[in-house]
Amino acid sequence: MDSECRYGELYLMQQPFGVQSAMKFIEDSAELHCEVIGTPIPEVQWWFIEGEEPEETVSQLFDGARDDHVHINTTYIHHAASILALFNLTFNDTGVYECRASNDPDRNDLRTTPKVKWIRSQANVIVFEKAVILFEPNEVINKTAALLSCNFTNPVSIKSTHWTKDGKIIEESKSDSGSQYIEYQISKIDYHTAGKYSCVFLSDLESEGEQEDIFVKVPPHVVPYKHSENSNEKDKAVLVCVAHGYPLISDWKWYKVSEDSEDKKPINSSEKYTIKSTENNSTLSIDDLDINEDMGNYECFGENELGIKSAKIHLRVRSRLAALWPFLGIVAEVIILVTIIFIYEKRRKPDEINDGVLMTANKDTSC
Repeated sequence: MDSECRYGELYLMQQPFGVQSAMKFIEDSAELHCEVIGTPIPEVQWWFIEGEEPEETVSQLFDGARDDHVHINTTYIHHAASILALFNLTFNDTGVYECRASNDPDRNDLRTTPKVKWIRSQANVIVFEKAVILFEPNEVINKTAALLSCNFTNPVSIKSTHWTKDGKIIEESKSDSGSQYIEYQISKIDYHTAGKYSCVFLSDLESEGEQEDIFVKVPPHVVPYKHSENSNEKDKAVLVCVAHGYPLISDWKWYKVSEDSEDKKPINSSEKYTIKSTENNSTLSIDDLDINEDMGNYECFGENELGIKSAKIHLRVRSRLAALWPFLGIVAEVIILVTIIFIYEKRRKPDEINDGVLMTANKDTSC
């Protein structure tokens, strides 16, 4: 809409929010946008209209109103641009919000009739009760199978639903039916299927949707990254244990296992040992390997709230000369072979000479 006078044109570029209404849940936030051009640049005001005619009430909004959960940011550079932000919405924030603009010099003088009328644009803000999702069961512990279900109790329209596992969407669970009750069946629960499952309901009120979490828990599953490691004396060895399942590992421990008994010697970080652990794995680094002290079995223990599990890794430490043994073996084989040939040739030559002399003698006799 626009108006013409000697002060120039006044034109509303954008209505608040760009739509006629905005629906939000209680305690959410909302933003309304208003842009106006004119010559000179017009002033922008925000007003709140509550109720319906003839009993409606109108009040002007300012930055910091309503216990500081109303904020207004307006700039006047090439044109007027204003943002009204509402934080921590309550039911009292439901109503009509009006953006008004005017560039009349006497626009705020109540004794003078304005030469240019205020132009206005409105947007409705509707605040709903926070959505409640009833879910069952609250958590799943040490079960072989489970049926997860969620019921969306808020009467708003549902656009789509889906389930997620550990934050990733389960594609086969997507649905556009708009149902307020959804289920997901886990036919076999193990360390692969355990995790955090979430039922997600998408509506017109929130782009990210409303969700509730159901935790499927199993004891830890700990395995070695490699069952055995080979390193050379004086070098460094790295042993790794990996954990799967949910809940994630809360504590890791490492032990050196005696070869002739089940005695375990705890290993802590030191100049020789370095332990680095996360919720998913643990790494033991051993520096300056000793062939007598460090070779043997190592055991890692991973613990979560449901139990503890361990895995063993065998460390082989080779002498630094171990790499020379194949070469020395080849050299020894060559020496032995040459010796055998030499001895054989040495023994064979006298017989050949005697045979030659005997043959010559026989020829002379026949003549």
